[in-house]
Amino acid sequence: MELKYFRLIKTIAEEGNLANSSERLFLTQSALSHQLRDLEERLGFKVFQRTRNKWKLTQEGTELYKLANTLFSSIDEGFKAIKHIKEGSKGTIKLSAECQSFFHSIPSFIQKMGILYPEITIDITLGATHQTISQVLSNEIDIAIVTTPPVYEEVESLKVFEDEIFAVIHKENQLNGFDYLEASHFSNTHLLINSFPLEGVAVYEHFLRPYKIHPIKISAIPFTEITLSMIEANMGIMCAPKWQLSSFKLSKELVFKRLGKNGLKRKHYLVVKKEQRNKTYINDFISSFEEYFLEI
Repeated sequence: MELKYFRLIKTIAEEGNLANSSERLFLTQSALSHQLRDLEERLGFKVFQRTRNKWKLTQEGTELYKLANTLFSSIDEGFKAIKHIKEGSKGTIKLSAECQSFFHSIPSFIQKMGILYPEITIDITLGATHQTISQVLSNEIDIAIVTTPPVYEEVESLKVFEDEIFAVIHKENQLNGFDYLEASHFSNTHLLINSFPLEGVAVYEHFLRPYKIHPIKISAIPFTEITLSMIEANMGIMCAPKWQLSSFKLSKELVFKRLGKNGLKRKHYLVVKKEQRNKTYINDFISSFEEYFLEI
C-alpha cells in the first residue's frame, strides 16, 4: 500500500467527511472518492461505512487507521532523528586505543557520557590496536587514543593529558632496594606486558630500547588481574601509570618504582579526521574526555 492511501484513511477518519478531507489534502472530493474506491477494490473490503453526513470506519478500516497512525508516527520520529544527526548533536563514535590497558578506565567515562549526552553512542573497537591511525584514515574508527601524534594532513591530534609510567614490583623484589630504576635494571627481569608488538609498549619504546636493553623474558598477558597476581607472587614486573590500576584492589605487597631519575612521562592524544571536527557530538566527546582524564 502506498503512503497516500494511509494518509487518505487517516484524514477521512479524523475529519469525518470528504469535504473537510478535501481541504486538508488539497484534492477535490471527486479525486478522494476515486482514490478510496480504488483502494477498497484492491483490498477487497470496505474501509468506511458511508452515510450522508458521516463516514465511519469499518472493523477492517479501524485496523488500517491504527496502522496509519503507527506508520506516520514512525516517519515523524525518523525525520526528527535525521534532523538531530544533521545538526550534529546525535551520533555514534567508534573509539579505539593503541594500548588495550587503556580500556580499563573507558567504561566509567562512557557511563558519564551517557548521562550528560544520551544522544551520543560510543562503541569501543578492540583488535589491532597498533593500527589505530590507519583505522582512522580508513573510517573504521572515528577517534583513536595514542601516545605519539601521527603526521598525516588528514587528521588532527589533540593533547588531552599527561601521565607517568611506574614499574610495579613485589616489595621483596631485589629492585626494591633502588630509589628509582634505570634501564639496565631490566636486563635480568621478567617483563609482563599487555600485548605485542614491543613497538607499542611505552616502557620498551621510550625507556629500554634507546639504551638497547632487552629483558631476559617478556610475556604478553592481556588480563591485568592475572599480571597483578603474578607480580604478587614475585614472578615478574609490569609498567603502568597509577591511574590505570585505580579500579583494581592492589595488594600491600606491591610497590611502585619511578623509571629514571626524572620519571617516564607520557602524553596522550586524541586523533580524529579533520573533516569530523565540524560535528557537534565529536567536539562534545573531546571536551568531556579532556575534563574526565584531567581529574584522574
